Amino acid sequence: MSIIPSMSKPPATSTQTPERTRQQRLEALQRANGIRTERAKLKELLRKGEVCLHEVLSDPPEYLHTAKVFDLIMAVPKYGRVKTTRVLERCRVSPSKTVIGLTPRQRRELVEILRD
Repeated sequence: MSIIPSMSKPPATSTQTPERTRQQRLEALQRANGIRTERAKLKELLRKGEVCLHEVLSDPPEYLHTAKVFDLIMAVPKYGRVKTTRVLERCRVSPSKTVIGLTPRQRRELVEILRD
């Protein structure tokens, strides 16, 4: 009998996501593809100047909720990586922040800056 306690780890509890059926995976893929398509259309409209980002950020559609604010600003003409980073720093917004994750203050400041 050993005096040293066992070095084996206790059994890990399973926290994996449940298995999805083939149909569930296909439905999720279709939803994701639809969201990507809608975002691509919006970015194209932003590039052409047919849509204003401040209007979109004021009342974002559901397909934009998980989009990165950084990526949306980058789609606006005359906004490159440096200018976008400066705008986000000025509003104290992380580059990885999503549209739905913006606080009311952050959203208001971004809308004001992008309106100009």
